[in-house]
Amino acid sequence: MDFELKTLTRSRVCTEKCDALVVLVPQHLAEGDDTLSMFIEAATQSGDFERKPGKLLQAYRTSGIAATRVVLVGAGEGTAKHVRTAVNAAMGTLKGSPAQRVVLCLGLFKDADASQMHAAVMACGDAAYTYSATKSKVPPVKLQRMVLAVADATAAKAGFEKAVGLVKGIALAKEWGNRPANYATPVMLAGAARELAKLPRIKAEILGPKEVAKLGMGSFMAVARGSEEPLRFIVLRYDGGLKADAPVVLVGKGITFDTGGISIKPASEMDEMKFDMCGAASVLGAFRTLGALQPKLNVIGLIPSCENMPDGKAIKPGDVVTSMSGQTIEILNTDAEGRLVLCDALTYAERFKPRAVVDIATLTGACVVALGAVRSGLFSSDDALAQSLLNAGERSLDLCWRMPLDDEYADGLKSNFADVANVAGRAGGSVTAAKFLQRFAGKFAWAHLDIAGTAWKGGAAKGSTGRPVALLVEYLLEQAAEAAKKPLFVEAKTVSAAVKKASARPAVKALVKAPAKTRVKAVRA
Repeated sequence: MDFELKTLTRSRVCTEKCDALVVLVPQHLAEGDDTLSMFIEAATQSGDFERKPGKLLQAYRTSGIAATRVVLVGAGEGTAKHVRTAVNAAMGTLKGSPAQRVVLCLGLFKDADASQMHAAVMACGDAAYTYSATKSKVPPVKLQRMVLAVADATAAKAGFEKAVGLVKGIALAKEWGNRPANYATPVMLAGAARELAKLPRIKAEILGPKEVAKLGMGSFMAVARGSEEPLRFIVLRYDGGLKADAPVVLVGKGITFDTGGISIKPASEMDEMKFDMCGAASVLGAFRTLGALQPKLNVIGLIPSCENMPDGKAIKPGDVVTSMSGQTIEILNTDAEGRLVLCDALTYAERFKPRAVVDIATLTGACVVALGAVRSGLFSSDDALAQSLLNAGERSLDLCWRMPLDDEYADGLKSNFADVANVAGRAGGSVTAAKFLQRFAGKFAWAHLDIAGTAWKGGAAKGSTGRPVALLVEYLLEQAAEAAKKPLFVEAKTVSAAVKKASARPAVKALVKAPAKTRVKAVRA
């Protein structure tokens, strides 16, 4: 579906030819003498329409309005949450209709803001996404264009472009999350990364078994041993900032299918373990959005990807493996494999001297018990990083909740035969998993997002949600904005010392004689 932004007044909206006109009506709406305003007032006064979030009234061939269908939908107080509810309801009514061009009117809000635009576009994108990769017959998509009508398109342009870029990233995350394991192998995930590298400022490096062995990633390799599908360690780079700027590192768990290994899972709903790579999918989605928005920030994406299978070569409970960090790990449960691949990726992240590292993983069923499907679990050793992620979640409506990391939770991970065990008892399972990862994240600001409850839906609505791409992108854009505020120039004494030291170099002498514009460009580089 294509998006378009357009300036349309209430009167102009009435003359816009389209298959459907969806009008978000806030609780407090200023009166008007145009056809649309009078239609809304009459419908409200008669009791046929309420302005509560999600309440609908549909009309066909309305006098004075050019649209074939008119859908009035209540938007309550006009908060982002209410807008999302309203658009979800409206898109639900249009899903089975023949509408191809829809105008979504946001121009009735008194003080429209970027959060409303974000919520509206995101809801449209969510409704428009359909999975088709493994279907023999794909029904044609009827809805082709969504026009966002606002009072001032110029003022809304930045928020609109951000939301459209985010929709692209979330759609990519959904697509890879939804694919069955035989259509989303580690090699195929690496192929998706290479496709992303075609976008500006993005590069991809793919490491295979030999390279991973050379790095000493014994924990990651141990998980992959039971599968015939070769592992891949995917390194994505987005170079949007200055070379000297420390990057943010995103680490996504990429277990493309999780049987549990020798500690095999129950058969019921095991098919949903294709979603165990949704952390990896969220990293791919975030990079897709970075490629669209081009923020001034450096970002690294790390995806350790493999299958967890119960082959004769698979690791066994009681085995001890050596991680890239040199720490030994006793495997008490082979179904706790996510932390085993992530710990080596966290150690690998050290080489980038990152400003922050965020890992994303469908890590524990215990997090689902604790938080359900509403909020992702957030664990962090850094208060500022944790607060930034919490704020990003609130702004993007991709919510998370901070969980504890008290040192006492690590007691259950003690082992008589290794430096650490990979599981503790059942109590506080999501916390002890995070405590395990924390051992490998001591050299940088670190946060862990447990998305086991939020990455996908089960039942009749089974499918990937694309979370937490919105949260990650919101956080990254905030970091880019903060980086832009930093002063370009350093202390005069430092500059003077550097100039003295380098003054004998021919390149410096040539630069001093160069025009002012050339010197400024060189300093910025």
